[in-house]
Amino acid sequence: MVIPVLLAQHPKSTLAAFLLAIYLLHTLRQWQRLSHVPGPFWAAFSKLWMVKEALLGRQPAAIQDVTDTYGSLARIGPNELVTDDPEVLRRMMAVRSAYMRGPWYNAMRFDPTRDNLLSMRDESAHTKLRAKIAAGYSGKENESMESTIETEISKLVDLVETKYLSTDTEYRPVDLAQKVQYFTLDVISHLAFGQAFGYLQQDRDVFDYIRISGSFIPIMMVLANVPTLATMLQSRYLRGLTSNESDKLGFGAFIGVAKKVVAQRFSPEAASQPDMLGSFIRHGLTQEEATGEVLLQIVAGSDTSAATIRFVMLYLLTNPAIYTTLQKEIDAGIAKGAISSPIKDAEARQLPYLQAVIKEGMRIMPPGTGTFFKTVPEGGDVIHGKFIPAGTHIGSSPFGIHHSKSIFGADAAHFRPERWLSAEAEQLARMNSTVDLVFHHGKYQCLGKTVALMEFNKIFVELLRRFDFSVVHPAKPAKIDNAGIWIIQDFWVRVARRGQEVS
Repeated sequence: MVIPVLLAQHPKSTLAAFLLAIYLLHTLRQWQRLSHVPGPFWAAFSKLWMVKEALLGRQPAAIQDVTDTYGSLARIGPNELVTDDPEVLRRMMAVRSAYMRGPWYNAMRFDPTRDNLLSMRDESAHTKLRAKIAAGYSGKENESMESTIETEISKLVDLVETKYLSTDTEYRPVDLAQKVQYFTLDVISHLAFGQAFGYLQQDRDVFDYIRISGSFIPIMMVLANVPTLATMLQSRYLRGLTSNESDKLGFGAFIGVAKKVVAQRFSPEAASQPDMLGSFIRHGLTQEEATGEVLLQIVAGSDTSAATIRFVMLYLLTNPAIYTTLQKEIDAGIAKGAISSPIKDAEARQLPYLQAVIKEGMRIMPPGTGTFFKTVPEGGDVIHGKFIPAGTHIGSSPFGIHHSKSIFGADAAHFRPERWLSAEAEQLARMNSTVDLVFHHGKYQCLGKTVALMEFNKIFVELLRRFDFSVVHPAKPAKIDNAGIWIIQDFWVRVARRGQEVS
C-alpha cells in the first residue's frame, strides 16, 4: 500500500526512486552471482569496460592483462568471464559439449536477414548445416583447390613484377597490406564461385570492400559486446541503417553480388560446378543458406588469412636473421629438387623452418581476437575449483592463450620460430594443440582451415624465391588496429628482383 500512496502524492520522484531501487537490486544480484570470480572491480557491474576496450582497439591486450593479473578464469562483465586455459576451451568446444554459443554471436550476421554457420546458435541447425558444407571446404569435392590458389599467387607475382619492382634507378613502393588482401579476396571468391572478383587483375578495391569493411567490422565487434544492440539493428525496423543488397559499394554490394551469383546457380538450367558453391548445392543447401555461407566465406576467409600473411611478412622483414634463414631453406629445397614451381602443399609441409614461421605467425598475432563467448549449460560447471552457474558466458583470452609462458616459454611474447624446432616432444605436442586453437576446436572448428594453411604453405615460398623485400618506414612499418580481427594498413615495402636465379 505504501508505493501506490507515494505514487499518488509524488508520482515522478517516487517512480524514479522505485525504478532506481529495482536497478540497484538487479545490479547487486548480478554482481553477487559471480562475485567469487576475480576481475576488474567496475567490470563486474557494467559492460562499459568491454565496450571501452573494444572502441580503443586494445581488447585482446586488456583481456590478457586481466587473466595475467587475476588468474586463468577472470570476470570482465556482469555475466561474462574469460579464460586463458586451452583445456577449458577445448572442453567447452568439444563435439559432445553441452556448452552453446552465447548472444555474442548475434552480431556475426553479415546479412541481417539470415544466419550463417558462424552466427548460428541453434545447435541442431548448426550441426546439420556444418555437415552439408564440410565437403566443400575440405577439397574432396573441389580438386582444383590447390591449382586455384596457385593461379591467384601467380597473379600477385605478375602484379608485383609489372607495376611494383624497384631497381637501382626506379623506386616503386607498394602497400603490401593492400595487395595481400586483394590476393585473399580473389582466392576465396575463385574457390567459392569458380571465378575471382578480380582485385589483383584490376589492382583496385572492387566495391570499396576493404575501405567499407574497415569501418563496418569494428562496429560489428563492438556490438558483439552488447548483443541486444546488434539484435535491434538487425530487426526489420532498423535494418535500413545497416548494409543492404541495394548498396552500390561496400559490404552491401557484396550481399547483392552473393545473392545474384547464388540465384544464378540455383536456376533450373544451371549446371553443377566443381567449386565450393557447387558442393553446397549438391549437399542440399537451400538458396538462402548458400547465400549466407558465401558471405561468411568472403569475410572470414579473406580478412583472417590476410592478417596472418601480413604479420608473417612484417615479422620476417623486421627480423633479418629469420628472413635469411627461411630464404636459405627455400633456396636449398629448390636446389635439391624438393620444391616445384609453384611449390606443392605436400612439399611445403616438409620444410621445417617454413612450418615454424607459419605457426609462430599465427601464434604471436592470432588472426581472430574476439572473445567468442559460450554459455554455461544447465546445472552449471566447475572450472578451476569454482562453481560457475548456468547461463554465464565464458570467452577466450587469445593473447593469454597464445602468449602463455608455461606453454611457449619465457620469451612467448617474442617472434621466434626456432621454439618449434627445439622443443621436446611433449612440449611440442602441447604447443601444436594450443596454436591449433586459432582455428577453434571440435564442433566449432573453422572449416576454412585447409584453405588457409594451403595459402600459407605456398605464398611465402613463391614470394621469397623471387623477390627481396624491405620496409619503407622502419620506425613504423605498418598501421595496425584491432577490432576483433586485425586491420592492417600502410605496410609499405620496397620489392626488388632477387640477384640469383632460383626459380
